[in-house]
Amino acid sequence: MASDVLNEAYARFHRTGPEWGENQLTNHGPMAVEVLVRRGHADRVDRWMTGYLDRLDDLPGRTADIDDATWAEALGDGRRVGDWTAYFTRLLAEQPWRDVLATWWARLLPGVLAGTTHGVIRVGHATRALLAGAEGPAPLGELAHGLAFWAARSQPVPAAGRPSGTLDPHAALDALPRIPDQSGYVADRLGQLPRLPGWDTTVTALRPAATPDDVRARLADLVTAATLRYLTHGHGAPVLLVHTATAPNAVLHALPALPHQLWEPSLTAIWTTTAAIFSAYAPARPAPAETLPGAPTDSDGAADVVERAVAHADEHVIKFTDTAAEVYTRTGDPRALAACLRAGALIEPPR
Repeated sequence: MASDVLNEAYARFHRTGPEWGENQLTNHGPMAVEVLVRRGHADRVDRWMTGYLDRLDDLPGRTADIDDATWAEALGDGRRVGDWTAYFTRLLAEQPWRDVLATWWARLLPGVLAGTTHGVIRVGHATRALLAGAEGPAPLGELAHGLAFWAARSQPVPAAGRPSGTLDPHAALDALPRIPDQSGYVADRLGQLPRLPGWDTTVTALRPAATPDDVRARLADLVTAATLRYLTHGHGAPVLLVHTATAPNAVLHALPALPHQLWEPSLTAIWTTTAAIFSAYAPARPAPAETLPGAPTDSDGAADVVERAVAHADEHVIKFTDTAAEVYTRTGDPRALAACLRAGALIEPPR
């Protein structure tokens, strides 16, 4: 059964850490296998995992207990990811997972940039699996690992005001200024935002969401806008710009498990984060139209691009294609399918 494949994959990945290598790259394995299983490719999971597991590091050991009185001092301390994992594993064994998620989503939301949004993305994938009916210790363990990574790498979003304007996400993304020096690491780039003329005014230009339905619609539009902008701007940073679509999509999928009072703050936080990454990595000019792929003409375009992504095998391509295929299913816009092909062309397959 597909659920057994997912549970076994989670169990294997839980022996590994959320980051690997000298450059502390993110372990995308659990997120990618959730996509493979949900998209009907459970039979490809074992082969994909075998190649991916070889690159990963072991889960870091524990150093000291985290409890309800000491968690704040451990927030953002990447050295304590093993402690955080043990803490959330214990919480999820004692309390309903929705209660744990709601409490900690509110606490972690100010640091949603954690791991260049990989913390919230991993939590979003785990939440989607649980909402779809995944049962047993392995899916709960995956939520524990996702929350632990988010907590250990908690990083605040560059400051900006709340949305109070009139722009939809498409126009708001297009209005964003770019940092003057698009080079260096994430911290170097995002550190330029507070001094960037127009940064705060363009972030606040997004139309606010007055109701939960507005939040859901605004998030869906943001995912669509970021997916379509990847088609035209993804060449600026093929891997980093994937997350402008996948991070808000992770929040969108987590909404049904969260109380409504957290929806609007979640929209504000992930919009500001998406805007920050776009301003820091997206080129000012789109790629020439003649260089861009067209949508596949297969009768089932979404299934076609997913199959191509699975064959490509890069974890970013798999996750982005999952998001873009959802955009196509929701909107019927063939440019979303073309964006999948663009990601597969820009990002090299694993060796």
